[in-house]
Amino acid sequence: MADAFAAAPAPSHRLIPSQFPPIGLFDTVATAADLEAVMDLAGWTNDRLVAERIQRLPQAEWVYGRANASIVMASFLHVAPGGARFNGPELGAWYAGAALPTAAFEVAHHLRREAVARALPSLRRTYRTYTADLAGSYLDIRGQQALRADVYAPDSYAASQALGEAVRASGGAGILYDSVRHQGGTNIVAHRPRNILNIAQADHWDVAVEAATPRVALRKL
Repeated sequence: MADAFAAAPAPSHRLIPSQFPPIGLFDTVATAADLEAVMDLAGWTNDRLVAERIQRLPQAEWVYGRANASIVMASFLHVAPGGARFNGPELGAWYAGAALPTAAFEVAHHLRREAVARALPSLRRTYRTYTADLAGSYLDIRGQQALRADVYAPDSYAASQALGEAVRASGGAGILYDSVRHQGGTNIVAHRPRNILNIAQADHWDVAVEAATPRVALRKL
């Protein structure tokens, strides 16, 4: 079957924990050279992994000098130790849902995993929402859960990371895929920082989960 490509739904929705405040490091610098100097002064390059990751990201793809540039760059430079569904630990990506409930179910899944790991019966956290337009043509694997069962595996990222990094290496924009955590929902992973446009901060939400049940409580603050 030939690969299909599609535009990302607009706007897309991303939830970020509010204990990580907006950092304007990338928002106001004018040149890539200035950015490297400011990163050094601000201590970002004290983290060896961050320093290595920004060198893996071609300078032509760095985002700076515009509002919320730091939110974009942080998603590529600060990465979970094991990576995420469509990126390895070497470089991050921008994940978003086509609708707010889908984005909420995705963060709730990880919040529940944290509760289980910490042996807590429940856990809640405040998130802030960002909307964004995602430019580019995305590999569309929606409706392919049976064909790509390994990519959609709920408990393994091995095949999905290989696919995502192959898309990135080929110069692709990213992937459109069915949410594994929210039935009927659509997610997008964008592998190109420059394609993340018109970013706006929206509402704050309280997300609460229980370790032993799939219940998710979402409350607008």
